[in-house]
Amino acid sequence: MIPAERLKQLVERHQYLEHVMAEGGVMTGEAFAKTSKEYADLTPIVEAAKNMQKLQGEIADLEAMLADKTTDAGLRALAEDELPVLKAQLPELERQMQILLLPKDAADEKNAILEIRAGTGGEEAALFATNLYRMYERYAALQGWKFEPMSLSPSDLGGIKEAIVSVSGKGVFARLKYESGGHRVQRVPETEAGGRIHTSAATVAVLPEAEEVDIHIDDKDLRIDVFRSSGPGGQSVNTTDSAVRITHLPTGLVVQQQDEKSQHKNKDKALKVLRARLYEMERSRQEAERAAARKGQVGTGDRSDRIRTYNFPQGRVTDHRINLTLYKLEQVLAGEALDELIGALIASDQAEQLAALEAVD
Repeated sequence: MIPAERLKQLVERHQYLEHVMAEGGVMTGEAFAKTSKEYADLTPIVEAAKNMQKLQGEIADLEAMLADKTTDAGLRALAEDELPVLKAQLPELERQMQILLLPKDAADEKNAILEIRAGTGGEEAALFATNLYRMYERYAALQGWKFEPMSLSPSDLGGIKEAIVSVSGKGVFARLKYESGGHRVQRVPETEAGGRIHTSAATVAVLPEAEEVDIHIDDKDLRIDVFRSSGPGGQSVNTTDSAVRITHLPTGLVVQQQDEKSQHKNKDKALKVLRARLYEMERSRQEAERAAARKGQVGTGDRSDRIRTYNFPQGRVTDHRINLTLYKLEQVLAGEALDELIGALIASDQAEQLAALEAVD
């Protein structure tokens, strides 16, 4: 049961913020944005609290009616029928409120840097990495997100060795963060005619995109090397030293960009990726201190290190974290049924958090 005093405080805070925004006054743009975000975050909680208070009030009225010996027999019968129906609604409303009150991941509303890398399996792994790339591209389009490739490293047979993408929109990291990990495919390789089922893998990392205010990088901590861009097979992409490699000396992180013809644009892209990786390192450090699992862990790319399996002969996708299997392989790879998996992962995560809170209580 959520304390009535806690709900009262939330409603009063919501009313106060509404009043502040209506008055306007001398608030700066940044202060107004912060206030309006808090107001927007509180709105669904307050609406749920009002629904709960209304339901509790109706239950109390019916109980009072039944306790009153002067109540008309017809009204008593109606109250006896209605009371269990209303009481049955209360646990679900309370659960919805508890979910809304769970601590929020500060990075959930951020855009994301999506990194896909071919793992074990050679060319077949690179072709599978292409499947994943297209799946996320289609999923982003269905969500109304912007999907911007930052770096693509093709394989000899048209697969992808590595892809780095910027994904922007509403609630991007909140949903995509569950995709971090090892993805395994079982199918007859396109590179073989033998008909035998092979297993290969790719890794996915989803990093919250960091702003300069989130992560400050000192110029003295960077070593920047420029060199001539080259394409597959050593073909020259252009004849200027436009490719950029940035090494972050304190951590040893290295980011390389060569997709743009402009050295300046390549440097900006490389810094964007570096900032996201440093931000994720800091998040991971803080979570480790709280004994929480590192959300950005993607493993080694080995076949045995996996969060999900895509089995083509059986037309199924299995998420091993929640033991959920969908026989919708084509729909998942088309981005259409991916949200079903992500939704189940979110629900499982919320259930674990609620169970942890109840254990503490």
